Amino acid sequence: MPQQKDIVRIAIQMPGAYPQLIQLDQKKPLSAVIKEVCDGWNLAGPDNHALQYTDGVQTYITESNRLDIKNGCILRLTKAPGRCAEDLFKGIQNSDSDVRCHSLKELAGVSKDVTFAQEFISRDGHLSLVKIVEDSNESNIIMTHTLTSFMELMDHGIVSWENLSSVFIKKIASFVNAKSTDASIQQVSLDILESMVLSSHSLFLQVKQEVTMERLIAHIQVTNQQIQTKAMALLMALLQTSGDSERQEMFAFMNKNSLRQYIHKNILHCSGSVQDEMAHYLYVLQSVTLNHLEPRMRTPLDCYSQDQREILHGLRQAAFETESENSLSNERRRSLCAKEFKKLGFSNNSNPGQDLLRTPPGLLALDTMSYFAMRYPDAYSRFVLENSSREDKHECPFARSSIELTLILCEILRIGESPSETGSDYHPIFFSQDRLLEELFCVCIQLLNKTWKEMRATQEDFDKVMQVVREQITRTLSSKPTSLEFFKNKVSALNYSEILKLRQTERLHQEETLAPPVLELKERLKPELLELIRQQRLNRLCQGTKFRKITQRRRQDKSWFCRLSPNHKMLHYGDVEEEIDNPPIETLQMKIPVADIKGLLTGKDCPHMKENKGKQNKEMLDLAFSITYDVEESSLDFIAPSRTDFCLWTDGLNVLLGRDMSSESMRSELEILLSMEIKLRLLDLENVPIPDNAPVVPKLPSNYNFCYDFSHTEQ
Repeated sequence: MPQQKDIVRIAIQMPGAYPQLIQLDQKKPLSAVIKEVCDGWNLAGPDNHALQYTDGVQTYITESNRLDIKNGCILRLTKAPGRCAEDLFKGIQNSDSDVRCHSLKELAGVSKDVTFAQEFISRDGHLSLVKIVEDSNESNIIMTHTLTSFMELMDHGIVSWENLSSVFIKKIASFVNAKSTDASIQQVSLDILESMVLSSHSLFLQVKQEVTMERLIAHIQVTNQQIQTKAMALLMALLQTSGDSERQEMFAFMNKNSLRQYIHKNILHCSGSVQDEMAHYLYVLQSVTLNHLEPRMRTPLDCYSQDQREILHGLRQAAFETESENSLSNERRRSLCAKEFKKLGFSNNSNPGQDLLRTPPGLLALDTMSYFAMRYPDAYSRFVLENSSREDKHECPFARSSIELTLILCEILRIGESPSETGSDYHPIFFSQDRLLEELFCVCIQLLNKTWKEMRATQEDFDKVMQVVREQITRTLSSKPTSLEFFKNKVSALNYSEILKLRQTERLHQEETLAPPVLELKERLKPELLELIRQQRLNRLCQGTKFRKITQRRRQDKSWFCRLSPNHKMLHYGDVEEEIDNPPIETLQMKIPVADIKGLLTGKDCPHMKENKGKQNKEMLDLAFSITYDVEESSLDFIAPSRTDFCLWTDGLNVLLGRDMSSESMRSELEILLSMEIKLRLLDLENVPIPDNAPVVPKLPSNYNFCYDFSHTEQ
């Protein structure tokens, strides 16, 4: 007796008869099931019958797909695929046009089923359809059904597209090229040509020869949305399949006819699924067009190329008004060039081409810099000269910034990535702007300089600035600007302070959306993690730090060292030699009891900053702090080696004084620890064994040949 899971309760229909409710035994042969159904209606010849779904694509039930039948399904008893194929094969060859039309209409519907398609093609039915098209003696309605049936049959991949004759291809192309042809015929003809183009390069060449860009553009500009969509699909197939030279010709033709602008404007009038499909084609068009920049992005600079060297020197000469170099000696000329390349922001000023060996962005970075210098010479000169006059640490390096910015734009615009089959995320600005990458670069390099000044950045902050610039660009592009001017205005308004506000708002919103138990867990974890940070700060003070010693003339004289005693009761300090990084605590002769410390001062409130009032720079103010103690209102004055050391020491001293830590470093670390701890606490660890002891550290390897040597420049 069959098990309950092998039984499916279904209903079977047949025109003119009451439905049968049966329990389908999935282990019984399908032929036996069909025989039982036929017997129930007293039908002869069960071999000429088959079961078929009644909904959607009316697929035949076969031994391979019968397990997909679910309880409650409604099936239909119909002609077997072979018998149906035979009848339709005869019908499409009937001398009566009405019979042919009816047979072809039925064929267009049933050809969606692969079981039927195999039976029909085995009788060379598809060749009969090809002959109807080649003869072209039928009415529009019959031709539409013929082409639709052919397309449905070919979609199963049973027959190769390459077996089609050139006569057939020319005939299909003629339907597309004709100015007054039935719209339904043109739609399915465009569909067939797209499949040909995507199937092989030889067919692509034939279709490209037969269908001109003028006709495709004409179809894209009609009011029939279905024809527009099919024409766009064929255009995208041609673009994706063509070679570089052919693609460049197509781009040039499209730009000449303002096709990109028209397509984007036209999509606003589409609706529903047509709009979604058109959005996908716009995404593909953007991707394919921008990807023609990929070879430049993947190619490093050739130091032996005279043309590329001239472009590099053109950047230098456009930025600086130099005396005639011909009158200079070779040594003097090299020295002058190296000095000016350094001002331009190249890391290797004696051989700036080395900076452009990195791929990506490769030669594309040279292209964007050169475009900016030629297209906007005043802005270019202003950028370079403005930063040349700043202090070394605060100058924004044009070349280094340009290389990194080009890479960021390539990543944001997804240059070099193949378009996905379902992608639809395109940038409207692309359809209103030629040379989008270069124009975006010109706007964003000036934005970068503006952001650099707003952040009061130094060379150490380069990566941080680039992260902010990336965020400014991505946030602005996400608002879908429709023109370069709109993008420029919006990205300029999104300054550094706005970015910080947005980050804070998003963080607060994220916290608000947390479930109450998670918020409660976060508050309970805070004291424990704050204590962990306090201990780390005190341990850091115990390790000690070497500080700069500044005289009245603000000249770095020598260094001194300060550290906290292990019992946290005494600060030991004293002068040290430059080569000593971590002197023993016994060698530090001076000391201050922690109990005597009265207060902590920072920035311009420090005594050593007040003494040099009007002379101190912003960097020194940001790193200065002092502690005051009970001995004749004395103070111990510090200038931290870095902002990190400043945060560590001021936090540690506040802990010693029983105060709250307040540095930005502490807040950042607390957020990181909280986030990590909450994620760990919320992990689903059910049935996951957690060891009591840490895993054994493996032995050191016998050699380190597997390590990459970063000392060599990547080619």
